[in-house]
Amino acid sequence: MNAIDLASLLCSRLCHDLLSPVGALNNGIELLADEQDPEMRVKCLELLAESARASANKLKFFRLAFGAGGGFGAEIDTREAQAAIEGLYGPERKVEVGWMVPEGRLPKDAVKLLLNLAMLAGDALVRGGRLDVGAERGQRGIELVIRAEGPRLLLDPVLRETLVRGSAGGTVEARAAAAWLAHGLANGAGGSIQLSPEDGQLLLIGADLPTQAPR
Repeated sequence: MNAIDLASLLCSRLCHDLLSPVGALNNGIELLADEQDPEMRVKCLELLAESARASANKLKFFRLAFGAGGGFGAEIDTREAQAAIEGLYGPERKVEVGWMVPEGRLPKDAVKLLLNLAMLAGDALVRGGRLDVGAERGQRGIELVIRAEGPRLLLDPVLRETLVRGSAGGTVEARAAAAWLAHGLANGAGGSIQLSPEDGQLLLIGADLPTQAPR
């Protein structure tokens, strides 16, 4: 799969995730235009505010995880990444986020990998739970750890396979675009991604990014 195919898949993922909150915005505007009852108008405005907030949070996250967010420097302020993941998974999703990244700045690709792995783990918490995100810079490079715990935790087998081994036969399903990007980021840096066995309630994802990629 080439870069154009990957860009298309990531755009499809972005559009899919934005369809619900943007559609709710449209519905809210239509209801507000026809509604005369003051209490119902207040509820419509609350719906619009919630949908607008969800859309903005998703865009901020995808900007960092998929795009050129954080500027064109070599490193990104990790506070931006923290705000992005906490905005994506908050009270509405019933996912409690624990941020354990002591570093103030990390290489851009490391932040992208961290966010994509966190998103995949967060999406696996179909009934909510806790998502812990950690990163540490050591002598050998950067180590990333994602821990997700909750009832009925489910990570699609296709995502597992793509994260660890990449594309099968050069093709990737749209739902696995983020997993393929994560695999490419780790592999391109000379690192790897490890996954805990299927458990149903606990998921651990680890990734190592050596200081210097092999030539």
